[in-house]
Amino acid sequence: MALQQRLQTRLSQKLILTPSLQQAIKLLPMSTLELVDMLNQEVVENPMLEEVPTEDLQPPEAAAQEEKQDPPAPDKDTDSKDSWEDADYEYFFGDYLDDGYRPRAPREVKELPPIENTLSTQTSLADHMMWQLSLQTGNDDPLVREIGSAIIGNLDDDGYLVASVDEIAAMGSWPLPEVERVLRVVQDFDPIGVAARDLQECMLLQLERLGLQGTAGGTIVRDHLKLLQNHQGHELARRLDISIDELKHHIEVIRHLDPKPGSRFNPTSSQYVIPDVYILKTEDGYVAALNEDGMPQLRISPVYRRLLDKKKESSDETRAYVKEKFRSALWLIKSVDQRQKTIHKVATSIITFQTDFLDRGIEFLRPLVLRDVATDIGMHESTVSRVVNNKYMHTPQGVFEMKYFFHSGISSAYGDSVSSVTIKQRIRKIVEEENPKKPLSDSRIVRLLQDEGLVLARRTIAKYREELKIPTSSQRKVLF
Repeated sequence: MALQQRLQTRLSQKLILTPSLQQAIKLLPMSTLELVDMLNQEVVENPMLEEVPTEDLQPPEAAAQEEKQDPPAPDKDTDSKDSWEDADYEYFFGDYLDDGYRPRAPREVKELPPIENTLSTQTSLADHMMWQLSLQTGNDDPLVREIGSAIIGNLDDDGYLVASVDEIAAMGSWPLPEVERVLRVVQDFDPIGVAARDLQECMLLQLERLGLQGTAGGTIVRDHLKLLQNHQGHELARRLDISIDELKHHIEVIRHLDPKPGSRFNPTSSQYVIPDVYILKTEDGYVAALNEDGMPQLRISPVYRRLLDKKKESSDETRAYVKEKFRSALWLIKSVDQRQKTIHKVATSIITFQTDFLDRGIEFLRPLVLRDVATDIGMHESTVSRVVNNKYMHTPQGVFEMKYFFHSGISSAYGDSVSSVTIKQRIRKIVEEENPKKPLSDSRIVRLLQDEGLVLARRTIAKYREELKIPTSSQRKVLF
C-alpha cells in the first residue's frame, strides 16, 4: 500500500483548561489570607488593576440611587463601533468596568493600634542561659565560656542536651573531664533541670536542688521509674519498705516536677483563625455570610482603560500591552467573584445538611461526604474538595474547618447513620465520667456503646481513642 499525504477535517471534543479556568481552579483552595496576598501582588504587577478607594465605598443601595438620579451620558466615540472588539467584555463585565463600581457591602474602616504597641520581644532559653554564663565566668575563664556556649547551643526547646559529652568535647578538642565539669556548672543554672540528658536526670537535678535526692522520692526516680510509669504502687511500697500513705507523699512531690524545664522560655505562639464564612441565625433559619474583611475590592483603572480609546495618541505596542493586561485583570476579578459565589454555595449546602448540629451540638453531627454536597449544588466533587480546603466556618457551636463537617457514617441498631465524630465525642465523654481508680478498657467501652445501639469492633474503639490522644486504661489508672 502506497503512502501518501492528504488534508482532512475532523470534528472532536476535548477538555482544555484555558488560562482563565486554570486561574479559577487555582483560587479555590486558597485561604482568605493567601488570596489577599495574591491580589495585592497582582495590583502591583498589573497597572490595569486598582483598589477602590475607601471614600468611594458605599452600600449598593446608595450606588443604585446615584445611577437613577444621574444617568451616565452616552459616549459618542464608543457609540459608533468598538475600537478593539471588546463588546463581549462590556456585556459580561459591565459592573467591573464602571469607574464608580461599588462592592456588594461596605467595608468597615478599623482604627488599628500603633505598630509600637504590637511589637514584643521574648527572651529565649539560649539568651537566658548565656546571660547566666556571662555572670558565672566573667572574663576570667574563656575555656568555660567556650564549652558552656557549645553546651547551650545544643539544648532543645525543652531544655534537654541533645549532644553527648563526647560530641561536645570533639567540637573544640576540649578535655572530656573539663566538658563534664562545665556541664555540671550549666546544670546549676535556672531553670532547674536544664541541660539534662534524659527525663530521669532532669528529675534528679530538680530533687537535688530541693534537697530530696536521698529520700524515697529520689530512689523512685533513680531506680524504680518504670514501676511508677506502670502505676505499680503496691510493688513500689514493698520494695521501698514504706507505707502507702508515705508513698503517696513522695509520688505527689514527683508529680509536681517539671519534665520540660525549658518550655516556658519557648512558648508556642497562638495561631488565630480568621473564619472565611460566618453562619448567622435569622428568623428564616441559618444563612451563610462571606468574610470579606481585609480583602481588597478591585476595579479596572479608568486612566489606563482610556488608552484603549485613543488610537492616535497610543502606539500599537502600548495598546497591545494594555489590552493584554486588561484581559488579565478582567478574568482575575471574574475568578475572584466566582470563587466567592462557589464558597457561598458550598457553605449554604453544609447548612442544609448540618442544621441539627448548628442547633444542638457535636453529638448531632450528620455523616456527610463530598458527593452529597456536590450533588446538591450541581458541581463536581473535586470542586467541593478544593473549596473546603483551608477554609473555616464560624458557627453557633464554634469555629470549625469546613472539612470537619465531612465524615463517614456508621449504621446504628436503630437504622440511622451516626457520624464518626459523634462516636469519638461519646468515647471522650465515657472516659471523662469513668472511675479514675478503675478505668474502662476498650472492650468495656465497646459494650457500653452496644447498649446504645452502636455496634463497633474493639480495634475501631482503639483507633478512635488513639486519635483522641487518650491513653490506655492502664496508663489512665490513678494509684491512690
